[in-house]
Formats: sequence, C-alpha cells, structure tokens
Amino acid sequence: MIECKLKPMLWLLAVCFLCGTLFGQQLPNGIQNQSGIRLIVAQEDNEPSLHVVLPGSADSDRTIYVLFPEHITVRKRGVTEAEHLFLFRAGKQGPRPHWQSVGNSLHYERDFEPGIHMLARATLEDDGVRFSYQFVNRSKVDYDMIYAVTDPRLTGMFHDVRLERTYVHHKEGFDLLASETPSRLTMPLNEWLPSRYLVSFTWPIPIKRVERREDGITYYNKSRSVDEPMIATLSTDRQWVVASFSQTTGNVWSNPELTCQHVDPTRSLLAGQKAEMEVKMLIQRGSLNEVLVRVKEQRSKLK
Repeated sequence: MIECKLKPMLWLLAVCFLCGTLFGQQLPNGIQNQSGIRLIVAQEDNEPSLHVVLPGSADSDRTIYVLFPEHITVRKRGVTEAEHLFLFRAGKQGPRPHWQSVGNSLHYERDFEPGIHMLARATLEDDGVRFSYQFVNRSKVDYDMIYAVTDPRLTGMFHDVRLERTYVHHKEGFDLLASETPSRLTMPLNEWLPSRYLVSFTWPIPIKRVERREDGITYYNKSRSVDEPMIATLSTDRQWVVASFSQTTGNVWSNPELTCQHVDPTRSLLAGQKAEMEVKMLIQRGSLNEVLVRVKEQRSKLK
C-alpha cells in the first residue's frame, strides 16, 4: 500500500479536482463590470443558460435568466418548413458545453448536423450584455434562413405579466407594447394567458389583430410598426430598465407570462459560408429616453 503523505486539506482538494475532471466540468468564474453587474453560467442547467445578476444579489438569482439560445432554427433553400437544429431543455438534460472565460466574455462552441459549427459568446459590457452567434456552414446545403433565439426571461422586480411596464418605440415616441389591448388589465389571467404580443419592424403588419391559434395561444398584433427594434421593461420601482435590441429584425415580441424580450435577427447561410448575428441587452438605472440614446448609438455597430 502506498502511504499518502498529503495533508488532509490538500488531499480533499485533490479528490475534488479529480471528481470534477471525471464527472463534470469546472464552470468558469463569473464576470463583473464596473457597475457591479455580474454574468454567470447557470449551474442548474446543462444546456447553455446564464444569470445576469444585479449588484447586491446572490449568484443564483434568476431575476434576469437568459437561455443562450432557446432554439436554433434553419430553413433549407427551396423548402417552406423550418426545422430546429437545437431546442433548449431545462435542468440536467443533455451534455453541458465546454464554457470558457476570456476577458469580459463567456463562450462555448458546438457542432450541429449536418456540418454547422457555432461559436456563442456573451460579453459583459459597461451597460449590459452583448450576445453573439457565429455560424460556419461546412456542409453542401444552402440555408435561406438561420437564427438563434436569445431568450431573456425576467422575474422579480422586472416581471410584468399584464405588460404594464413593457414599452416599444414608435415614430411618435414610447408606447406600451400592449397599449391597444386595455382589456388585458382586467381580464382573468386564464383568458389573458397564454399569449404573445407582437409588433412589426420590417415585416408587414398582419391584417388580423388577434389570432387564436390551434396551439391554444392567443397572438396580439399591434397596428403600428416600431421604428427601433427594441423592447424595454421597467422595474416595479421604475429605477431600472432592461432593454433588448438588435440591428434589425422582422418583429419584436414578448410572452408576457415570462416577460421575455425577443428582437432576434435572421441571416442566410450558404454552403461554405459564415453568418454572424448579435443581440444587446441593456441593463441600467435611468429612464426610457436614456436607454433610447444608447440604442441609437449602438444599434448600427451590432452584427
């Protein structure tokens, strides 16, 4: 028998390291910006998700919980039906990607059949988080469309089931996302939910204002398009704002039950080519007008 001469604490650390190597990945430490906001890989999910933690909150706080991404969807050239390359599953399902921390970014890579490689990077900036996706098509298949859906889900002081604090911007100025449905404020929740509220940006405005589909979800379409591809939600005390925006998108929308913000761009991805897309989530104390200034400054710089 070989005698172990390690001190008890060193022996314990060695065992923990060995177990981490054999049975699971050691997740990178979180990143913090100058304002005290932290970006942390979620421990509770194997598939990629993040916590964006406000100053003074615990690392496990889920007030801003981001599926990164919720799904990746493609449509082949000449085909009308889209298909999922990836669909997020919560909890300990599926393999955990190999997360890496470089500077102020957390990133991972993943391969999808047939021959699509993805690099996903979340970068903590002074005023929020920039979510970036780079796809490389190593197959011989052309895709007319690919997109990765960044899904920030807001709870706690940002939760807004009745969409009373969630805004979009029209050429006339800010307006509540769901301002054209005042009945949402008093109707029973089982009538209001499940629902989606959508506003066009580049896409034509749908003729039907309200669509009750076979999936049991009611879709509300606003009658005016937005002039900025953004959604902003105020905290209950109206001191903080979370606002998601992209360079361009077909429409912006929210599932009010989750208070999520969708502004996802789409790209084409031809055989042998590369496609990149980004979504920025601003998180700051201040007003909607201050957020709008930042959106106008940064939007053209997004991919």
